[in-house]
Amino acid sequence: MAQTLAFVRSRSTGGGTGSPGDHHAVVEAALARLDLDAKTRLLAGQDLWTLPALPEIGLDSLVMSDGPVGVRGAAWSADDPSLCLPSPTALAATWDPALARRAGRVLAQEAHRKGAHVLLAPTVNLHRSPLGGRHFEAYSEDPLLTSRIGTGYVTGVQESGIAATVKHFVANDAETERFTVDNRVSERALRELYLAPFEAIVRDAGPWALMSAYNGVNGTTMTEHRALQTGVLREEWGFDGVVVSDWLAARDTVRAIEGGLDVAMPGPQTVFGPALAAAVRDGRVAESTVDRAVRRVLLLAARVGLLKGAAPVVPVGRRPAPLDGPGVAREIAARSFVLLSNRAGALPLDTSAVPSIALIGRAARDARFLGGGSATVYPARVVSPLDGLTEALPDGSILTYTMGADANDQLEVAAKGFELRAVLRDAHGHRLAEQPLALGRVRWMDGAIPAGVGYDALATVEITGTFTPLDSGTHHFGTSGTGDFRLTVDGTVLYDGADPEGGDPMEVLTGRAIPRGSAELEAGRPVEVSLLHRAPKVAFGPIRGVTFGLTHRDPQRDGDRLIEEAVAAARAADTAVVVVATTERVESEGFDRTNLRLPGRQDELVARVAAANPRTVVVVNAGAPVEMPWREDVAAILLTWFPGQEGGAALADVLLGREEPGGRLPTTWPARLEDAPVTRVSPEEGVLPYDEGLFVGYRAWERHATPPAYPFGHGLGYTTWEYLALTVADGCARVRLRNTGTRPGRETVQLYAEPVGPAGGRPARQLAGLATITAEPGETVDVEIPVADRTFQVWDEEAGAWDVVAGPYLLHAARSAADSVLTASVPLPPSDPGRS
Repeated sequence: MAQTLAFVRSRSTGGGTGSPGDHHAVVEAALARLDLDAKTRLLAGQDLWTLPALPEIGLDSLVMSDGPVGVRGAAWSADDPSLCLPSPTALAATWDPALARRAGRVLAQEAHRKGAHVLLAPTVNLHRSPLGGRHFEAYSEDPLLTSRIGTGYVTGVQESGIAATVKHFVANDAETERFTVDNRVSERALRELYLAPFEAIVRDAGPWALMSAYNGVNGTTMTEHRALQTGVLREEWGFDGVVVSDWLAARDTVRAIEGGLDVAMPGPQTVFGPALAAAVRDGRVAESTVDRAVRRVLLLAARVGLLKGAAPVVPVGRRPAPLDGPGVAREIAARSFVLLSNRAGALPLDTSAVPSIALIGRAARDARFLGGGSATVYPARVVSPLDGLTEALPDGSILTYTMGADANDQLEVAAKGFELRAVLRDAHGHRLAEQPLALGRVRWMDGAIPAGVGYDALATVEITGTFTPLDSGTHHFGTSGTGDFRLTVDGTVLYDGADPEGGDPMEVLTGRAIPRGSAELEAGRPVEVSLLHRAPKVAFGPIRGVTFGLTHRDPQRDGDRLIEEAVAAARAADTAVVVVATTERVESEGFDRTNLRLPGRQDELVARVAAANPRTVVVVNAGAPVEMPWREDVAAILLTWFPGQEGGAALADVLLGREEPGGRLPTTWPARLEDAPVTRVSPEEGVLPYDEGLFVGYRAWERHATPPAYPFGHGLGYTTWEYLALTVADGCARVRLRNTGTRPGRETVQLYAEPVGPAGGRPARQLAGLATITAEPGETVDVEIPVADRTFQVWDEEAGAWDVVAGPYLLHAARSAADSVLTASVPLPPSDPGRS
């Protein structure tokens, strides 16, 4: 049957259970009771994650939390676990807005549980270049697919009573010099590509918040960009929510408030608050400008039930029925996996014919389940591929595991074998508090230090406890974060010294692991470990806290021997499954990639294993494209993205055929970086020109001499499909297709529009519609897919308006951007520019 989705606008002004009149009346009454200082205080964070309560008007404190794969809440610690869904690239790979809506609902459940009211997600920036370091946190290279998935996500979050925050507005498509870069984008490309997802989500899902980006666009930093934040976002699109700065993005009091920014985060020292009150008093800012921002913050508070006298848009009794979080995580993972190749039907595995499996790879044992940076959450459990296959394989199957090659040559946060606690002391050495630690990391923001210990009173923090090694040999230890450390292992001081602070807030908050020393240890013999931080308090602007960690690496084994062991295991097994992965030092917030190669000797590992066993299946565990020089030499390639906490269970489901790999590529995968049409992410003298204009992703590859390894939209399944008919009428395409295989299946039907005749600067193809359908073996189904009107429109830069470009057009029903199964002519397009 075809899957359809009708979105419900989540604004209190256009549906839902709250009364718009009541909300606005309550907001106006509350605003009238506030003096200037209270109003400006409400526009500034009181700490890292919250806005202040104003008891005089019955306003509770509003709490924000990072997403998009989980809800961290005010804490950032493994001691306060969170559900972890698959990465946004994985969610987009499902091509299913209804599933994205369920993801939003389950995260809203988490937000309620964590006491958060605003989820800082989704990220709807585009995959402009494959080098973008944070692309795992965004959806796609295509604005229509991004819009549809983002609309589903926002709808699911807000129909559950939590505010979604669409980010980062706009053109925040790379990490290099992200605080200061000025991205120069033509108005047409800005409208047709980078603004398009924001516009569609504002129209179709009515988000209650939006985040303004660090970067500048065409000479103006985004937190001060009146033309975009007020002219386009509010006046043209009708956005009535709150615009909040990315953390530390607001830099100037007058320019930010006049430019349309409502809330400057974090606090307590921001460009708003007392600084804004002073600007009003000395005549640089009109108080009416402040009032407009305060109204929007009060409306947000009313929508989520924090303002006395205003019923929340979604009362507790009308929230959607609870969902099984781990179950949703597992479903999204399986539905997102992209089967890139499957020679001779290597997958699914038939354990009766191939009873022995050699599982190979560091990431098969130590799951790489999410990307690095501010999106990091700590789930209560993580199912690795080894865990998942061990649990799922039937009796009589033989599973062996070898590492093969270690992709990570870095120290990692102390975890396995460590039993640790944090001890807090004052300047006299008196113990103030003690707290158990699930990992060798402390990350407390000011106001969240354990046991009510005052920030000013704190002088030292010690991570201490025992370590019981699993292996004998030379163990390596180190630190993360900045400051003054003394590291002791088994009675020996390995390091005693100080380091300067880093320059990026993520460096301060996460910190790279720095080797400090090594110790010869015996397997099974516990030793005492201690990392004393003598200057634990750090600050980056208004961000204050305690953040550092103890890091460790097991004894390094000979790389040649590891690969030889894997080759021997593969040769002895019926099937080899090799899991290759990127690391947090490759894909993370805070930096872009310099290449697309898998780290370490993983490419060599795959090549050697494939030579030893022709039934080698490679599982690619990465959030964005990687080079695969061995792709023609292996039996199957399965892309699993960053699959979240249930990824190993979902992988077992798909490998063993209990679930079909349902994913299709949301971004084009090049064979080599040098083949990619757009690669520049580094500014020159602070400026990054988007010289490619409209030609990003598959739009660029269409006119590129070298084809990609795998095109946008590509993905195989475990059944076969016959496309029978395509008709187009009244702005809607109707596709008939049949499942011609022997098992139930899911197909993603993609529509691409092609202008006939001279393209006039337009791409040769453009995604115009999409739908997922399911069918039983032999079943024929019909699916109706609206054709997005923006397919037939271009932004006229001279007129400053959308212009309908008359046909003729061809519409292709296809299985990827490089494919065409059925083609039909499109009648003259409708003239309404509002639908996309």
